Amino acid sequence: MAIIVIIPAYNEALSIGKVVSDIPKEIGVSTILVVNNASTDDTASVAVAAGAVVLLEKNKGYGNACLKGMDYIANLPETEKPEIVVFLDGDYSDYPEDMRDLVKDIFAQKYDMVLGSRTLGNREKGSLTLQQIFGNWLSTTLVRWIYGVKYTDLGPFRAIAYNKLLSLNMQDKNYGWTMEMQIKAAKMGLRIHEIPVRYRNRIGVSKVSGTLKGTIMAGYKILWTVAKYI
Repeated sequence: MAIIVIIPAYNEALSIGKVVSDIPKEIGVSTILVVNNASTDDTASVAVAAGAVVLLEKNKGYGNACLKGMDYIANLPETEKPEIVVFLDGDYSDYPEDMRDLVKDIFAQKYDMVLGSRTLGNREKGSLTLQQIFGNWLSTTLVRWIYGVKYTDLGPFRAIAYNKLLSLNMQDKNYGWTMEMQIKAAKMGLRIHEIPVRYRNRIGVSKVSGTLKGTIMAGYKILWTVAKYI
């Protein structure tokens, strides 16, 4: 019952080694994929040194990086394909150790997808910006109104059964990836569960919430994604 972890990473040389090292391998993790999303620093070499398989995705975008990881898995022999895929950020804001709780109920076949909720969990002061908190509230409220599924967060730390992930036919190439997954999972009637996860201030500056342009573009894309699948 293997797990493959996909970690999109853009200029995360200071943090990616910590993320890879803290992943609990004993739960069945067979491969850690770090998708080097056009980094200009030493992200790739640090990830390799920590034990990850590094893929290069030259086209920037969170979704592009996730899709690159999925393409890698699709080309594995059937005997090496995972039961579960975990998505995790490379900035060390999440606690990789919490992966144990994300996957256990999927292995037990109680749920198809388990999301780590920063809103429900303990988080360090300042780890979520005001615009992130408001954006999460607005987008999850719209999803509840439109699709009838209650989410509390669009957090990137999530686990999903591999066969269910394939059924979602993921397409988004940048900021709308997490929203697309949650909407499609709701529309398809997947068994979805949220659990509280810990969250801390990331290492370095966020490429999304840390810039005005990134914040505006992410907010626009998330709302566009909500409307797209109505």
